[in-house]
Amino acid sequence: MVQRNEAAIAKNNRLKILLSIFFVIVLPACGGGSSGSNDESLTSSNSTNATSTTSSATTSSDETNDSSDSSDGADSTGTNEDPTDLTALILSSRSPDCGDYAGFYISSASDVNRGIGFSGSVEITASAESCSLISNSIPNHDFNDGSASFPNNTNEVDQDLVILRNAQIAETITELDQGSLDVILLNGAPVDMLSAGCWDGSKNVAVGCNADSDWLIDPLGSDGFLSADTHNGHTQPNGLYHYHGEPRALYDDNPGPEGSPVIGFAADGFPVYGPYFLDSDSGQIRKARSGYTLKEGTRPSGPGGIYDGFYNEDWEYTDAGDLDRCNGMTIDGQYGYFLTDNYPWIIKCFVGSPHFSFNK
Repeated sequence: MVQRNEAAIAKNNRLKILLSIFFVIVLPACGGGSSGSNDESLTSSNSTNATSTTSSATTSSDETNDSSDSSDGADSTGTNEDPTDLTALILSSRSPDCGDYAGFYISSASDVNRGIGFSGSVEITASAESCSLISNSIPNHDFNDGSASFPNNTNEVDQDLVILRNAQIAETITELDQGSLDVILLNGAPVDMLSAGCWDGSKNVAVGCNADSDWLIDPLGSDGFLSADTHNGHTQPNGLYHYHGEPRALYDDNPGPEGSPVIGFAADGFPVYGPYFLDSDSGQIRKARSGYTLKEGTRPSGPGGIYDGFYNEDWEYTDAGDLDRCNGMTIDGQYGYFLTDNYPWIIKCFVGSPHFSFNK
């Protein structure tokens, strides 16, 4: 018995020695150890390593994106950065490439007559051939600030539009259509030039007319018949805020040395500039002049009365200004549409082929 007990004791002692060696050597290697300040140090070290790993992954992702961008011509979206606040911002860039505006933008606006605040959002991403512009259609300025409130309440309406980066002038022009949007401004709000109002044979009506209707009403020339705010915008029945003319936003009357900035893009991919350009003949910055003039005399049919600009048909293209019949021109090899002080205000037709994403 004594010999067996001594053997058992010796065996237990050897086991204790082995366990001691295990705790001293093996556990620290597996991340074990004592509590207290040493734990905090390990946590700090792990946090540092995690941060380093995240940073490394981000850098690796960026490098991959940069490599991809350089290979296919795409631009960085900028969506990983903090959003840019567009609220009441005056733009300055005249770049005709939508890719140069890639990024994520936000804004704040108020529906003045309703006393409601809104938040606008615009995200522009670029690929080799086109840009994607996603917005909720809320402008970067207050709206519904006229003497009469909009008949329809403004709501967020999602838009997902494609802008061609290498727009081409087509063999024939494309007329505006009520079934599609005409321009998207860089604040995310669209331009929809044609109204749904006309002379219906006995009276002026605000809705129910199509693009082919005789005596279609011009919203900006109708002296408030179609309610609009100080930005020449109002809201469609679905809540979509849109402009019918000069938006009075994104540019001002203090243009840069080459003229007004790009404020948006037409459905055919060509840029839309503010009203000012550098006149190469005079060397002066001045406003672009529309080539349309009011007809003389009285209307031979329909509503009668003198031509006063109430209807689109009151105007005719006479090439009296700087711009073509679509309200654009080419400067230094770049075609673009320009805002004007009279009809057609922004755009009359498309010189290129409008993208189907602008269809309503």
